[in-house]
Amino acid sequence: MSIRHGLLALLNQGPRYGYQLRSEFEARTGATWPLNVGQVYTTLGRLERDGLVEPAGEDGEGHVFYAITETGRAEMRSWFGTPVRRDSPPRDELAIKLAMAVTVPGVDVREVVQAQRRHSIQALQDYTRLKARALTGESAGGGDGGDLAWLLVLEQLIFQTEAEVRWLDHCETLLTRLRPVPAAPEPTGGTEREPQGSTRRRGTRSGRT
Repeated sequence: MSIRHGLLALLNQGPRYGYQLRSEFEARTGATWPLNVGQVYTTLGRLERDGLVEPAGEDGEGHVFYAITETGRAEMRSWFGTPVRRDSPPRDELAIKLAMAVTVPGVDVREVVQAQRRHSIQALQDYTRLKARALTGESAGGGDGGDLAWLLVLEQLIFQTEAEVRWLDHCETLLTRLRPVPAAPEPTGGTEREPQGSTRRRGTRSGRT
């Protein structure tokens, strides 16, 4: 739904064709969620079917422009004015992976957690570097409000990844408490210990005691 409404928000600024919409969507989000042009035109087709956009002519190169309708503007305003619902959260691949890992025999859940933590910390470092560049003007937003849009996306990614690392730490603590690693068994067999105080006769050289 964010692609659908994101395109409506872009079209609210004037008619555009598919490649323009893709480029502007990616510029404003720092290409965090890249689109292919097929997605854009498929979404435009659905928006046109629903009466939210309409064709608005072509240019000399054959690009078909789309314009937002009044119904589309009402849909866009409703989107901006409605909180994102949390009672039906989107599927989270990491949460699903860990939920499955604890139920599948033979999976080292701790290693799954640690591998993800390493990746998440690296991603957090990358996002932090991008934020520093954005604050110094080296932004992927492209100006005209895009710099601030990109910075907001980066901040969300940073907060989300920080929360993920904390959650992974909690998962590891929970695993240690509920599934402690079994102690290593005592070694068995091997060489016999000499009785305390016993002596072992050693060979001697001739002429020496």
